Amino acid sequence: MKEVRMVFVTVPDATIAADLTRQLLEERLVACGNIIEGVRSVYRWEGKICDESEALLILKTVEQAVARLKQRVVELHPYECPEVLAVSVSEGHEDYISWVREQVRR
Repeated sequence: MKEVRMVFVTVPDATIAADLTRQLLEERLVACGNIIEGVRSVYRWEGKICDESEALLILKTVEQAVARLKQRVVELHPYECPEVLAVSVSEGHEDYISWVREQVRR
C-alpha cells in the first residue's frame, strides 16, 4: 500500500479541476480525482497577503507516477507556482488500492 499516493492540488475553480483531472486520466497518471469546491486559501504571494476562493483536487496515483504527474500539473496548471503535494497512503481497502494500481500506467 505504501506505493499509493494522494496528491493535493489547488486550482482556481471546479471547471479547471475537472479539465485537469480528465487530462491526467487520459495520460493514465492518476486513477481518479476528487474535486472539493469552496476552499478558501489565505497565503502570502509576492509580498502581499491574498485571500482567494479555490477548489481542491485530490488525485490518487502510485509512487512511480508522481514525478511525471507533478511535471504535467505544472505544465497544465494556470498558476505560476501551483501547489502539488504528494502524501503516502499507509492503510486502505485492498480492493481499492489494487484498483488504483491497475488504473495508473507505470
